[in-house]
Amino acid sequence: LNHNGITVAFVIFMCCISFYNEPIKRVVCMDQKVIGANLRRIREAKGLSQEKAAELGGISRPAYRNIENGDSTPKVSTLQNIANGLGVKLQDLFTPIRTLEKVRFRALKRMNSRDQILTEVARWLDDFNYLENLLRDRVDYRFKDLAHRLSSIPAGPLRAKHAAEEARKELNLFENQPIRDIAGLLESSGIKLYPISLASDGFFGLSVSEQDGGPAVIVNVWERISVERWIFSAAHELGHLLLHLEAYDVDESMEDEDQEVEANIFASYFLMPEGAFQSEWDETYGLSFVDRVLKVKRMFQVSYKTVLYRLSEQVGSSIWGKFQAAYKARTSKSLSITEEPEALPPNKFQQSIPEVLRSQEPDSLSSSDFIGDRLSKLVRIAIEKDEITLSRGAEILRLDLEAMRERVSSWE
Repeated sequence: LNHNGITVAFVIFMCCISFYNEPIKRVVCMDQKVIGANLRRIREAKGLSQEKAAELGGISRPAYRNIENGDSTPKVSTLQNIANGLGVKLQDLFTPIRTLEKVRFRALKRMNSRDQILTEVARWLDDFNYLENLLRDRVDYRFKDLAHRLSSIPAGPLRAKHAAEEARKELNLFENQPIRDIAGLLESSGIKLYPISLASDGFFGLSVSEQDGGPAVIVNVWERISVERWIFSAAHELGHLLLHLEAYDVDESMEDEDQEVEANIFASYFLMPEGAFQSEWDETYGLSFVDRVLKVKRMFQVSYKTVLYRLSEQVGSSIWGKFQAAYKARTSKSLSITEEPEALPPNKFQQSIPEVLRSQEPDSLSSSDFIGDRLSKLVRIAIEKDEITLSRGAEILRLDLEAMRERVSSWE
């Protein structure tokens, strides 16, 4: 008891109640440092100045600066206005940030959104692991022993090809069997998969080691990136998990080109086994060069660039120019290094944003070819067992409550 006879427990209770009580003008139990750190991270990720953030929140710049620096305790209504202005939820300002350590996310260390991405991934991993522990439903990581065996083999193309072959054997895939559902395949192997949308054609994915809540693969599914590239990025990150665990360090900023090449080779041979690729290529012998590339591409659900990359190992780098010339002769169009030919109309992929043209492959795949199922399944089980509320399920799946209700009503 304190000198007024009020227990500490009662103070804590009133403090937490005040968060939801509109008449209470100030929240005395909030962590000012956490709020400030979250505001700075979110503001910088959106490329905003303190002055602009203050304007969006309807307060003065000095007032905003004091909140971000942790020098003042704001009203809940003030924080709500700031959160609305920044386009985030109020709870995002109060949630402590867990720092990922064993993550491979290198070339984009200078990105404004880098910290925001890592924070989002950390929260997603925590939610995922929470549900697995709650429901006692965890999938064992199938590649742990393989990664250990590969660590004793000298790095290089031969190791990458061997790793791809062994990974397919571990998954009981036939040599000529295309990978039709890489998202489901990874999740069934104990690898958590998170599709995240970031408006950047320079960020394709990252991965988190088992030591930091993974293993997990995060793929950028921005609408301007082709689904084929999503699939290749997932296979590429799997290659890093198998071949380069010693290099997982969030503070490492320099990309290792040799490791990138090795991961690319792994992805190419994982998606297109050598014997199967050669057999399919030979089967198309009578077609035009462009048609051959596109048919093999469709067979293995890979990028046309992945097919050309494999062909370049056999005949040299001139294959790229040959394809460019053949494609231009057919379409009267030249392709830039980053451009994907024959972009499909938006309604073939996302009718909800018709003004955006998705940069696509020829005869491209649909976004439905890259969907993770496991987290949604765990959320449904937890809700049906009354282990979590509907609003908590919506939070985990990053849906608003109305969208969550619609999903629940559609469950059969």
